Amino acid sequence: MADIGVGIVGTGFIAEIHVAALRRVARHNVQVVACASPDSAAFAARHGIPVHHPDFEALLADESVDVIDICTPPALHAGMVRRALEAGKHVICEKPFTGFFDVGERGADGFDRQEMYDVVMAEMDELRDAVRRSGLVFGYAENYIYAPAVQKSRELIQAAGSKVLLIRGEESHSGSHAPHAAQWRANGGGSLIRQGCHPLSAILYLKQAEAQARGTTVAVASVLGEQATLSNLLTERERRHIAARPFDVEDSATLLLTFDDGTRGIVNACDMVVGGVRNEVEVFTNESVHLCQISQNDAMRVFHIEEPRGIHLTEKVETTAGWQDVQLEELVMRGYVGEMEDFVECVANGGTPQSDIELAYATTQVLYAGYLSASTDRRVHLQDRADTRVP
Repeated sequence: MADIGVGIVGTGFIAEIHVAALRRVARHNVQVVACASPDSAAFAARHGIPVHHPDFEALLADESVDVIDICTPPALHAGMVRRALEAGKHVICEKPFTGFFDVGERGADGFDRQEMYDVVMAEMDELRDAVRRSGLVFGYAENYIYAPAVQKSRELIQAAGSKVLLIRGEESHSGSHAPHAAQWRANGGGSLIRQGCHPLSAILYLKQAEAQARGTTVAVASVLGEQATLSNLLTERERRHIAARPFDVEDSATLLLTFDDGTRGIVNACDMVVGGVRNEVEVFTNESVHLCQISQNDAMRVFHIEEPRGIHLTEKVETTAGWQDVQLEELVMRGYVGEMEDFVECVANGGTPQSDIELAYATTQVLYAGYLSASTDRRVHLQDRADTRVP
């Protein structure tokens, strides 16, 4: 059993989840030993973290920290990954890996998506090389990969040697209340990069599992993207149940992936869907169908005449009155505990996480190919197929 100290940078919503998930890791003595952000003192007190630093550089200098867990806004990810590796720290990086953010206050409307794609690809080339040279563990915190349903789908595909013909994935809900969710410069895009990255990574991961089992390789050959801002079609009264208020980003996006073996993947990501979050992956093989519900379930159903107060039932529902499917063991069922177990095991004993730099790279490349495609109404052919090829 190894002793591993984790330092968290960023103390927002996802940091809360990461702390809880890290404390569920059983095989090693994992301690969140420090955190850093402008309000790190309150976060440290709330979670019993012994040290809080005022800034990232102080966290990097902390000798008790073996792993840097990056939970900051996406625009900060690339620079922090680079600095953490230079400091000799293992890295966990929350999604999305990186993106294009330099659109200024006027926003991304009219900004050349080809330039975005080229800039993002150049930055990712540099970051991937840095990870490879470092010899350190890089974990891409894509929880969908570790959801029990997706892990079981992988096991079934590999055990049967199935041919995966189509995978459909979706993450949709009624939008984020956070102001930054409306802005390209904060997130590098809208619902596609914020939510679509999850099912996209699952699709790429399961195609990788198929290729490994069949002794072949697979690559994304082309991407066709469609996006819109559908909530802008509504009056203010009509959109009263939708939280999203996009400024220069999409609230509806669809990607069609064509793999070089002729099979397909479909990604949907929306910020204007009421009725609770939709987190799902559907796998269609030559001999099976896997319907993977990441968060929706009927293990427990409850009915309330009035909305219960002070207790979480399920995510992103507009009302908790009436019949509700209760989310149980969310940290496990949505993959957060599994991802931390994998990352910690690789830090302790060597190895590469299932969700690694290659998946981070491939996911982000396809996302920005999707943005480019949507802006030109044309299919984007990925010229450098080695970028997404699975060994």
